[in-house]
Amino acid sequence: MSIYTMPPEWHPQDWLWVGFPHDEAEWSGVLARAQEQIAAFASAVADTGQPVRLVVRDAANAARAASLASPAVTLERRVYGDVWLRDTGPLVVTGEGGVNGGGKRTARLFGFNGWGGKYLMAGDEAIGADLAHSAGLAATQCDWVLEGGALDGDGTGLVVTTEQCLLNPNRNPTLSRGEIEARLARDLGYTRVLWLGDGLVNDHTDGHVDNLARFVAPNRLALPEATGPDDPNAAIYADAAQRARAFGVEVVTVPSPGRISEGDFVQPASYMNFVIATDLVVVPIFGSPHDEAGVAAIAAQFPGRATIGLMADAVLAGGGGFHCASQQMPAG
Repeated sequence: MSIYTMPPEWHPQDWLWVGFPHDEAEWSGVLARAQEQIAAFASAVADTGQPVRLVVRDAANAARAASLASPAVTLERRVYGDVWLRDTGPLVVTGEGGVNGGGKRTARLFGFNGWGGKYLMAGDEAIGADLAHSAGLAATQCDWVLEGGALDGDGTGLVVTTEQCLLNPNRNPTLSRGEIEARLARDLGYTRVLWLGDGLVNDHTDGHVDNLARFVAPNRLALPEATGPDDPNAAIYADAAQRARAFGVEVVTVPSPGRISEGDFVQPASYMNFVIATDLVVVPIFGSPHDEAGVAAIAAQFPGRATIGLMADAVLAGGGGFHCASQQMPAG
């Protein structure tokens, strides 16, 4: 049994890493706006007084970021491919007793294969170790493929994930459900697993849970609720809620953005990709008529923090959201 604990995201944080978009091929036609939206997110957190380390690729990237971000944001030059540090960055755990009990922070690094071999970019396989080293963390390399966005924990040993992602043969084809559960316990201290089914339609991560379901308190899970008859994920939301309630988890619902499309392509838009910082919650919004209600529903779960909505449509066009682009360092 693991003696480690992965603190929930609402635990106080020493800083937040955020990845800055740099690849025109990935962000065709929207790179400038994606950069503006990520800089606005990083600035909002930094302006609360929480340190933010905005990871930039090269000198030109750094100059662009400096022109957009608050002076409170720190820029760090790193070699990385994609900006989704939630998936490629280190997962930080604490030793026996947890952070408040004096447990030492260490990093867990996992195999990364480009979300099942779909998006392989130089640097993504090494950025986790680089960030861990820069933070002075001892790191353990774990013997299986896992992305941070595939998990969300409540701090009590309970974690939620999706079958579509963690049981996908493009990640760990030789591991059974039971073997994956054992590794979650061994490496991250998760002793109970709530398995949801599929993630959002057209989510290229194969259903990362941080776009579908998020713990907002111990044993309390926020889930989207369909907002109209054309909501492309209505059945997915209903199935997730049924599974969560059957497991014994309290479910709170958040209006979904509804159908967000680019031409005929349905985007995996979700308010669930919010970021919990120490004093602020940042919710991605998309110009949907449901934006205000979505932000208000999430704000109701965090009465001790300010909650804001920031435009993230260009970030979404690159394949993710604010939560995907960030990774927190739990306070020690």
